[in-house]
Amino acid sequence: MSALKTEVIPYLENMIYLPMILTILERDRLLIQQGDYKLKKPYLGLMDDVAKRVHKELGNTAAYLRRNHLSVVRGKMDDIFTEYIFVHDHQQDCRRYLNVRLRNRTEELLTQYLRQPGI
Repeated sequence: MSALKTEVIPYLENMIYLPMILTILERDRLLIQQGDYKLKKPYLGLMDDVAKRVHKELGNTAAYLRRNHLSVVRGKMDDIFTEYIFVHDHQQDCRRYLNVRLRNRTEELLTQYLRQPGI
């Protein structure tokens, strides 16, 4: 049985997904900069705005985890699953996520951030 409260799970999962979103944004930003686009500024500006919001959310999440003595450690990884260990007061809750689920959820979150109005 998990010792974690259900209200902390979204914060712990944010520590998985938000860094993935930032990595994707950085890679895509490079592709746009190097690509043959006539007007790069609008795309780069959008990506920068989204990255700022994600960074802010990640900072808020990290602060919440520090206040509540929580942490996330990535464990074993294979072609199908990635394991994450959620730590709270020296107790561990090991969870395995399907890599496809990680990709799909990251895509959903990125879509939400792209559709949100700017700061």
